[in-house]
Amino acid sequence: MRIVIVTPAAAGSRQGNRRTASRWARLLRSQGHRVDVATVWTHGDQDVMIALHARKSRPSLLAYKSAHPDHPLILALTGTDIYRDIRIDANAAASLAVADRLVVLQQAALEELSAAQRAKTRVIHQSEPCGGPWQPPRRWVLFCMHGHLRQEKNPFLAVAALRHLDEARLRLVLAGGEMEPGYGAQAQRLMERETRFRWVGNLPHGRAMQLLRHSHALIVGSGLEGGAHVVTEAVVHGVPVIASDIPGNRGLLGDDYPGYFPAGDELALAALMRRAASDAGFLLGLAAAAAARQALFSVAGESAAWRALLDPFSPHAPALP
Repeated sequence: MRIVIVTPAAAGSRQGNRRTASRWARLLRSQGHRVDVATVWTHGDQDVMIALHARKSRPSLLAYKSAHPDHPLILALTGTDIYRDIRIDANAAASLAVADRLVVLQQAALEELSAAQRAKTRVIHQSEPCGGPWQPPRRWVLFCMHGHLRQEKNPFLAVAALRHLDEARLRLVLAGGEMEPGYGAQAQRLMERETRFRWVGNLPHGRAMQLLRHSHALIVGSGLEGGAHVVTEAVVHGVPVIASDIPGNRGLLGDDYPGYFPAGDELALAALMRRAASDAGFLLGLAAAAAARQALFSVAGESAAWRALLDPFSPHAPALP
């Protein structure tokens, strides 16, 4: 089929929505579909639209449905959609009714939807091929964070937690570009005050995965996530995760995962960092708990989920009831 994926993130951007759109485009092309990726849709004869972001992509949703009322429209809900916008923005909420199918990235997101919305929703876990084993350094205890510098990510929470730990061998590296004004300058100031912290900005994907695999643990301090791909990447590579206790993280790691701390609580985060640095058994337990989730994030599983979603819309498929 001819498919257009609409994402508000511009071409060349390393924002999560653009990376997701690009990954899905590659996956769908491997299944034989012809796929375009656009930031805005105004015209075209595609058979299917897949749009990310209920609020920002709404003009494209409406334009496509007006031009092609009988063509399927699939809306992939982002974290800001699920956990903020559809609650406070009438246009974002109305976008869900326009879509023929909804996609969420983890099971817990279904709890935020009505029964009617859940009926047309599919959970598609993102995948990541394994690029190598977990190999933390011996000289340092290295924690890493991956995420662009913006409010939802709470990017400096781990720096605040580090101040409560006096171990000289601790290191904290933050990878991600500045998305909101002032965050880069704040990161620079924090590096001057805390020599164990380093902000390295945007990294190419290969180097980002190398940093992840060579860290003792990934820290995810977000206050809001729809299903962070970096958690998937950590799980696939067997890297322990220390994560804020929010639905988006629980939906990926499971309710019984032992590495949660209350969102925004720097002291609780510091306690987990201290334990991970000093208790090898605890760190290995986190790694084992993460590894137990690996089957959710296989490339074959994600490919099969998209095939199951799209096949009923094929011109050769029986008519939908």
